[in-house]
Amino acid sequence: MKKHTNNYRFVEFGVVFVLFIAAYYLIDLPFFKQWSAYLPFLKKLCLSIIFITVILLIGAVIEKLIDTYTETEGVRYNLLRITRFLSVVFSLIVAASFLFQNLYAAAVSFGLISLVLGFALQNPITSFIAWVYIVFRRPYRVGDRIQLEGMKGDVVEIGYLDTTLEECSGNYLNNDRKSGRLVHFPNSTIFKSQVINYSGPFNPFIWNETAIQIAYDSDIHFVEKCLLEAARNDFNKQHPNIDLKAYPPAVYFRVNTYAWLEAVVSYPVLPEDTTERRNRILKIALPLLNEHPEKVKFPEGAKR
Repeated sequence: MKKHTNNYRFVEFGVVFVLFIAAYYLIDLPFFKQWSAYLPFLKKLCLSIIFITVILLIGAVIEKLIDTYTETEGVRYNLLRITRFLSVVFSLIVAASFLFQNLYAAAVSFGLISLVLGFALQNPITSFIAWVYIVFRRPYRVGDRIQLEGMKGDVVEIGYLDTTLEECSGNYLNNDRKSGRLVHFPNSTIFKSQVINYSGPFNPFIWNETAIQIAYDSDIHFVEKCLLEAARNDFNKQHPNIDLKAYPPAVYFRVNTYAWLEAVVSYPVLPEDTTERRNRILKIALPLLNEHPEKVKFPEGAKR
């Protein structure tokens, strides 16, 4: 669908370009001399539209190249937004030069307008500056899972003024699954809050842990073996091409407040797979532990 849309844009811009090129030269025909007072204005209008069409056509070509040769979704999204923004800026400059007859007058007018709008639109301007910061500094990109100011979710859009998250957890969930709600926040928020990015460019995994309660007289070496086996088997099944030696799971024990032991297994996991990975590990580990009740004793009644 995107490829067909780009093709239609090329055709549309090409048709507009040809029509106004033809109009620019047809205006010089003797037939139009009866409207000679309006001819300079019409020629300048045609020339401006031709320049704007060329700018938009160049932007469409660059977008086509970005779609073709950029593999990372976040980088592609940022490059497309920058290309469209620059296309609009250059088009506005051409339009302003047409309206004000020369670029100097346009620059002065833009300066005065910017001064007035700067006071009236401080927050949107700050959010736009934050967008520039996000694009070049890249604290997060489209597709990343982030957390800031109590909001957590996957970035689905980075606009010029705000960012949209597909929320995870939220008010009604106690896990990391998507809640189905969208969260919109101004880009300027990143200047006032720390951004936690779960999808770092240096490591695809984060570390999570799952705890089970066992009695003090359980065989902790056997428990450790079962939990590690479960974590390793699930990782190898989900990521057969990644060497687990680079991300070895570990087991440690701690005393629970309510007088039993907790066996805790920590393991690498993709940010969007935390809930399901915990479930898979427990589904593997618990049958192994329950097969040997003489070695593994769970808290039950007064036996704690």
